[in-house]
Amino acid sequence: MDAVHIPGYGVGMSAILNPYINLHGQARQALEFYHAALGGTVNIMSFEQGGMGDQVQADEKDLVMHGQVDGDHGFTLMVSDTPAHMDSGRSLGGFSVSLSGDDEALLTELWDKLSAGGTVNQPLEKAPWGDSFGMFTDAFGVDWMVNISGASA
Repeated sequence: MDAVHIPGYGVGMSAILNPYINLHGQARQALEFYHAALGGTVNIMSFEQGGMGDQVQADEKDLVMHGQVDGDHGFTLMVSDTPAHMDSGRSLGGFSVSLSGDDEALLTELWDKLSAGGTVNQPLEKAPWGDSFGMFTDAFGVDWMVNISGASA
């Protein structure tokens, strides 16, 4: 198979910061889920397509080496599968993806879509500081925080 070029990945940009989620065999499903929630485009490259098929176990060649969702609202989320011989970094803990801003309708819609099938740890509701705030763990075990500035919810 030919290598797949993922637009915006390491080419023609000065700097960008975005979450990169490491999973074990669920990256393709997670990318489809996040794409459905965030819109935009999704690109997926397997280990085989990326020229790394000989670096992983035979049953891991079709796993996601790199996947990227470039959402409709400027969000970029990257996801990959961690091969069995590598540490996924999950032991670091203390990490959440945060969505924030003042577009209450958009952020509430993203809360609803991304928390579906997951666990709400703190309902999205008015916080003591005046914003609406909530936390959940999505269906893939990724922790999220949503803060809506000055929302009246």
